[in-house]
Amino acid sequence: MATRTHRSPVSYIDRTREYYAALGYPRPYAWSHHDDAPFATLAKPLAQSRVALITTASPWQDDPAKKLKPFERHGVWAGDASQPPEKLFTENLAWDKETTHTNDVESFLPLKQLKAAVQAGRIGSMGPRYYGVPTEYSQGRTEREDAPAILAMCREDAVDAVVLVAL
Repeated sequence: MATRTHRSPVSYIDRTREYYAALGYPRPYAWSHHDDAPFATLAKPLAQSRVALITTASPWQDDPAKKLKPFERHGVWAGDASQPPEKLFTENLAWDKETTHTNDVESFLPLKQLKAAVQAGRIGSMGPRYYGVPTEYSQGRTEREDAPAILAMCREDAVDAVVLVAL
């Protein structure tokens, strides 16, 4: 038996299409493509900007009846950035559960690192909240519902920039 000395690349595009097809979605998954991506240059230096985090995880529920089922949709939500959660719910998301885990919330909601960046002067300040946005098969629903809701919360919190840490 040959021993592998390195890993083989994974085609996430093919793997995602196969995964959604196996779930019964009628059309192949189409990766989002925008020629006019809605990104913009910061209006002020990062060291003067208020930054917030966005995660695709959901709020933790101790009550089993309230926990999301695989691919069940949770709406846009927010949490207090000064009180990092001990855990978030990720079981309804697609990630390699055989090779890794999501026990370390900082790995996908790095609030402590964001605070350290403020203390080091790399960013001006942290937003008062972090935001959660559902992982969504429908790009249309993400564009019509979730993105405007997150943008409204960011504007309410006077956030200049966000970092999306997706699972």
